[in-house]
Amino acid sequence: MGAYLIKRLLLIIPTLFGIMLINFAIVQFVPGGPVEQLIAQMTGTAVESTARFSGSNEGEALEFDTSDTSSTSTYRGSQGLDPDIIKEIEKMYGMDKPAHERFIKMLKDYLTFDFGESFFRDQKVTSIVLDKMPVSISLGLWTTLLVYLISIPLGIRKAIKDGSRFDIVTSSIVTIGYAIPNFLFAVILIVFFAGGRFYDIFPLRGLFSENFDELTLLQKIVDYFWHLALPLTAMLVSGFAGLTFLTKNSFLDQVNQQYVITARSKGLTERKILYGHVFRNAMLIVIAGFPSAFIGILFSSSLFIEVIFSLDGLGLLGYEAVIMRDYPVIFATLYFFSLLGLIMGIISDFMYSIIDPRIDFEAR
Repeated sequence: MGAYLIKRLLLIIPTLFGIMLINFAIVQFVPGGPVEQLIAQMTGTAVESTARFSGSNEGEALEFDTSDTSSTSTYRGSQGLDPDIIKEIEKMYGMDKPAHERFIKMLKDYLTFDFGESFFRDQKVTSIVLDKMPVSISLGLWTTLLVYLISIPLGIRKAIKDGSRFDIVTSSIVTIGYAIPNFLFAVILIVFFAGGRFYDIFPLRGLFSENFDELTLLQKIVDYFWHLALPLTAMLVSGFAGLTFLTKNSFLDQVNQQYVITARSKGLTERKILYGHVFRNAMLIVIAGFPSAFIGILFSSSLFIEVIFSLDGLGLLGYEAVIMRDYPVIFATLYFFSLLGLIMGIISDFMYSIIDPRIDFEAR
């Protein structure tokens, strides 16, 4: 197993390189980069002849005289700006260098986890990500735990009652829930329970109340889950369908194995066979998939939920970074998510071998 883990760890390097290269290349062709964003701010809000902006890598403030109308730049909206100003903006954002040089420099910095500074927040990207991470981890972790707590018992019950009315009804409900996008269900919850049209029971945004620091420990816990109720519900509805059917199918597959028939011939009760023999083998793929399931929920499903409920996490951060073309934040979060996803994939394989020693990835 050691050699296999080393191979998988070494494969992280070319995989990360490929992910970053493809996304970096795509971004070069997307209009409206940070230079154009700043030009739009200057030309759209400059009432006086001087506009002042800050946010360069060195943190200095720059003053630009926009009275010269001789610009011949190809940037959209750059008419009326001196070419020297545009060159200085490009230098401020590092866009004065060729794309390949910027990409190589970015990779060198990322190897030492130096993600630079945000173009528009005047903060280091690392501090921004660490500040937003607890919200996303909290949302993703609770959702994953609840999905498992619901899906495993439900899947086992469906396997026992396979073909019965209970199985058919629950399958229909689960399928309908899976078909409803979580962001659409989130809007429905807001309309019904967050003061949208009917009831005003749950808060619409944030994870804490304004007086959170003044509450007792018990009140803080209640307030925290009170704010989480609607986001978690929206993510759960479409989150447990796949795991429920996976659990059911795993149990059905194991029930038809020879060792189950042998156990029955020895006179063991169905309960002892189910939970003493079948459960461990059937839960192998379910339990080992926990890291991957957590990553999937954390980095995909939470995006729209964080935006809709104004939860200040990584999903909302990534959305705002894309809108603002904040490249350091975009690429840093992409690098972090990709690295974490690859590591979690390795942990999943490792858990397979721990749960069932008969699985030998190295031999394969």
